[in-house]
Amino acid sequence: MKLESIKEIKGTIRVLTGLHIGAGKESLEIGGLDQPIIKHPITSEPYIPGSSIKGKMRSLLEVSRFAGQRDETRKHVLEDGAPCACASPECPACVIFGTSAANKGDDLGPTRLIVRDAHLSQQWQEKFQKNELTMEVKYENIIHRIKGTAEHPRPLERVPSGVEFSFNLSFKVFENDAENLIEEVYRGLRLIELDALGGNSSRGCGQVVFENLTCDGKEVSLEGYSL
Repeated sequence: MKLESIKEIKGTIRVLTGLHIGAGKESLEIGGLDQPIIKHPITSEPYIPGSSIKGKMRSLLEVSRFAGQRDETRKHVLEDGAPCACASPECPACVIFGTSAANKGDDLGPTRLIVRDAHLSQQWQEKFQKNELTMEVKYENIIHRIKGTAEHPRPLERVPSGVEFSFNLSFKVFENDAENLIEEVYRGLRLIELDALGGNSSRGCGQVVFENLTCDGKEVSLEGYSL
């Protein structure tokens, strides 16, 4: 399998509604946040892990592909909630993102897509270093069904609306790959815009938009991509 080229996709992720990508905590401090966001261990700057972008992109592409089908692969994805494991060269998700070695099928070759961590853009990095960017805390609670009152408030840390992250992807093109394979990557990004990134998306968190997209320096538009 001959590697023909590696395309570089760059752009900006702009946060439209507070973004929460959890870091998790082994213990809860009194008065502390029980749902902090992930931060760089040295600079304490918030960032978006590449795994969060890649995982959401793959799951949305798989769900959209199998929505109208009724077979075992569809059940595996839509009912069991597992990643597609068909390992078929006709499956864009398996070709782009790869499958485990345990899955039998045609040799798909290496994973096509590399998604790197998205860090604060230079402008917002400078704001953070000047203490002009602070994370917001959103309190969530449970509504008592009878009394109609809020109970058990939980502090949720979020990256505030307006913050921008720089991101880049690398996409490998191999001999005999479908010509429009990279189009699935663009469609995956558009599906994230229509859905969300991170946790608590059903409660308003994680709406983002991809801006200033380029592929090898050429402008890319996500308009027209959908389910």
